Amino acid sequence: MAKTDETKITNELSKRFAHEPFISFGEYHVYPSDIFVAILIGFISWLLVRWIKRLLTAAHRSNKLTVGQMYAYSQLSKYFIFVISIVLILQSLRVNISILLAGSAALLVGIGLGLQQLFNDFASGFFLLFEGSVRVDDIIEVDGMVCKVEEIGIRTSKVRNRDGISVVIPNSKIVSNSVINWSTESQITRFKVDIGVSYESDIRQVREVLLSCAAMHQEVVKNPKPVCRFVDFGESSLNFELLFWSKHRFRIEDVKSDLRFLIFSELSKKNIQIPFPQRDLHIKSDVRKSPPNTDSEIKS
Repeated sequence: MAKTDETKITNELSKRFAHEPFISFGEYHVYPSDIFVAILIGFISWLLVRWIKRLLTAAHRSNKLTVGQMYAYSQLSKYFIFVISIVLILQSLRVNISILLAGSAALLVGIGLGLQQLFNDFASGFFLLFEGSVRVDDIIEVDGMVCKVEEIGIRTSKVRNRDGISVVIPNSKIVSNSVINWSTESQITRFKVDIGVSYESDIRQVREVLLSCAAMHQEVVKNPKPVCRFVDFGESSLNFELLFWSKHRFRIEDVKSDLRFLIFSELSKKNIQIPFPQRDLHIKSDVRKSPPNTDSEIKS
């Protein structure tokens, strides 16, 4: 008899727990089963995001996706799943979404007018992820700053410049401004170093020195071959430019610096001078005598 009484009490408590509201606000009631469903939806959404991330990581390891594509697809799927799960959770908690949106329409319009730039950044974030014009690990140039993209968020993007400093850039700035993307399909990019020599120099010898310096550097690509151009006749120098290709886009300034060291050293060995601007100053020494002071002579 005692066991049957315990089972009856347990059944009654479970029925009350299932059918009695857990939260009540007037006509709004949330039951324990609704909370359980909401938690289950959140857990399934989290598992789904992790599963998609593993699939994309496996595709990247098999060279089917680049790092930028993997990141873009992962972010888009995460935002899509989270939005759907939030809607389902609200419905499971018996929240009328249509009434909620209709009641907050005027408020959303006011907020939208005041936060136009914020919404512009959000929309630009989706454009970046969908279009794929700028991806993670791409090297871009924004407002004269060369940087590497580390993260593309829904509102801002995180980049790292050549000094190793992390910079947060609004997505609208990347979408609306002219941005140079150095990470093209080609693995190499062409760069140049400008050099000026004196008018007394042997231009053929200068050309040999520049090309030999490019050939000596390990981070200069051998094919295509470096090119030396005679650019112009300057005021005090013959101007050349050394064109070369390299894979090291992000640290190309270090490569250019090494080439300048080599060029200066090799030109000095060949007694080829690098001139600097000079100006001749002519001073006129014509001093005219002032006329005598007639007033002082009369007084005297």
